[in-house]
Amino acid sequence: MLKDSKAFSGFSVNDIDKAKEFYGEVLGLRVDKTEDMGGMLNIHINGNSNSILVYPKSNHQPATYTILNFPVKDVEATVTELTARGVKFEIYDSEYLKTDERGVSKGNGGPTIAWFKDPAGNFLSVIETDR
Repeated sequence: MLKDSKAFSGFSVNDIDKAKEFYGEVLGLRVDKTEDMGGMLNIHINGNSNSILVYPKSNHQPATYTILNFPVKDVEATVTELTARGVKFEIYDSEYLKTDERGVSKGNGGPTIAWFKDPAGNFLSVIETDR
């Protein structure tokens, strides 16, 4: 029934203008604000025909999981660039997950990855892949 549907993802934020600036200016993504739909944002991801919907929600609660992963060829270079743009990466030092002082996790049984938050507190990541 839904196999031919062009599904898309969405998530909420508490400040749509801060989200537009962060995703558009800091991360460098193409972002459109749709005034006729209550000021929702559409984030356009290269290679995807569907955009990601970002909607304002006054009682927004940040996701406690990663809502959006950005595959990159070099996590360390991406962390350097995003840090220069003001992005703060999460630092972990637990039995199950450790990052270096810049927030990069390597050799923890998974891919090289680094997590950061958007202005609304939602978790995002850059994850190393050869794609």
